[in-house]
Amino acid sequence: MDVFNIVLPLKNEYLTTVRLTTGGVLAVAEFDVDTTEDFKVCVTESLLILRRNGFTSAQIKFSVGETLSCEIKGVDRGAEKEEGVEDEISYALLNALLGEVAFERDGNGVTAVRFEA
Repeated sequence: MDVFNIVLPLKNEYLTTVRLTTGGVLAVAEFDVDTTEDFKVCVTESLLILRRNGFTSAQIKFSVGETLSCEIKGVDRGAEKEEGVEDEISYALLNALLGEVAFERDGNGVTAVRFEA
């Protein structure tokens, strides 16, 4: 199994880079275009959930084998938590595109998101 890690600040200007990187990882793993697009959306939505839960950075870990799994953890919690309906939309989107998504939480909200294709 190959593992690919990225740590990045949760700023809008890096989200495009993450989408391109995610697409590259899925291309190397020979996933189809539809799966790749769904996975890119899910990675982006997971990062947005973590940012809205007060994190300023995140670690993305792709594990490539017979399946592709992704774990996205909040790294530096230092920003104020944003309340709103955006998280509910993100949760619904993740569950609709992937079926099974695991959310890790603490007393302050979501700390990690895990899923696979």
